Amino acid sequence: MTQLPKVVRGTLRPAPENHLSGADIVRARAGRRAFVGQGLLAGAGLVAAGAAAADSALVPPWTKSLGAPVAKDGYGMPSKHEAAVQRRPSPGLTRTPLSSVSFTPLQNLFGIVTPSGVHFERHHSGMPEVDPAQHRLMIHGLVARPLVFTMDELMRFPSVSRMHFIECGANTGMEWGNVAVPTVQYTHGMLACSEFTGVPLATLLGEAGLDRKRAKYVLAEGADGSALARTIPIEFALNDVLVVYGQNGEMLRPENGYPLRLLVPGVQGVSSVKWLRRLEVGDQPWNTREEALHYIDLMPDGMHRQYTWIQEVKSVITAPSGGQQLTGKGYYEITGLAWSGRGRIRRVDVSTDGGRNWRPARLQEPVHTKCLTRFRADWTWDGAPALLQSRAVDETGHVQPTVRQLRAVRGTRSIYHNNKIQTWAVADNGEVSNVQLA
Repeated sequence: MTQLPKVVRGTLRPAPENHLSGADIVRARAGRRAFVGQGLLAGAGLVAAGAAAADSALVPPWTKSLGAPVAKDGYGMPSKHEAAVQRRPSPGLTRTPLSSVSFTPLQNLFGIVTPSGVHFERHHSGMPEVDPAQHRLMIHGLVARPLVFTMDELMRFPSVSRMHFIECGANTGMEWGNVAVPTVQYTHGMLACSEFTGVPLATLLGEAGLDRKRAKYVLAEGADGSALARTIPIEFALNDVLVVYGQNGEMLRPENGYPLRLLVPGVQGVSSVKWLRRLEVGDQPWNTREEALHYIDLMPDGMHRQYTWIQEVKSVITAPSGGQQLTGKGYYEITGLAWSGRGRIRRVDVSTDGGRNWRPARLQEPVHTKCLTRFRADWTWDGAPALLQSRAVDETGHVQPTVRQLRAVRGTRSIYHNNKIQTWAVADNGEVSNVQLA
């Protein structure tokens, strides 16, 4: 058996890459079949024993009486047994909760849709209470006909519904230098994916008579207290940008921009301006506060890189992941999420030995563009220490980098746009923790 890299001062050193054989994959799948078979036999034994002994675990008390009536409040809530599944803030991350963030519990979610109630939050001046009857969207600048829309007017336009991820540019930002947080909720939880419904921005710009010769950028401004504003290239605006009012089949939640937000697929989340109130067309970038002072990348030579638009190809294993516990040797399904702001995910590879050996994971359909993709891989744990990693490749050929590769280009003093390969260490007692490879 190949030994894992040794821990040296809190870091792990990877060895050269090679690949698992087809026989290794067959053995893993055979382990899964054996696990399932054993479970069926055990289940049959339990049923027989329960029938003979009238085991109360098989005839629980809630099967012997009527349940609760139809809910009076009319809006369903999760089971009380799932109360721990919630987005969580990070104490001390920001100076005030009015300009802060809460993280999506990725470790608790299935598939690719993030429930609206646990979609991560990022506010710059608190969450405004917007009356949709009074809300307006203005379009002006390099257009023939400046327009002001009510919500009713916007919702009369032809609409589309599409699945896309939103990721904060600072996602995984605490991990540039060293391991800083323990779980995937805090390493990667400024990420969510929803079905969004709205009007293509290109439709509204066409209605206003866009000056196609001079128009180069669009400024989007929100109705929050900071009037957060972001510059968007006109080619994005005329491609797949949406003016959104619906999320996951219902109106936007207040924390997600109710009643109107912009959605710029594949671009850092701050560009998808919430509580959208104004769109101005111009011929040059605006260099707003959030473009000149924040959401910029500090490079190793001391220069700042401005206007990093695209969220590069990225993935993370969500189970097993940091803070979780393997309960014994045997079969486990490794699962996680992959995404790219450049398009569809083409492949995800998984390693259980810190990147020495890789094998392809299964991609769960559907695989949409600029959307989360769920991946799965079989793994039979033998009780020895393991290092779990995933590595995504998108349809443009971009490959998710290692920590070493990313630091060679970006250094260690950045905050934004960290798409490194994540490593989870499994100890021999089954505890899973966050580590970095040197």
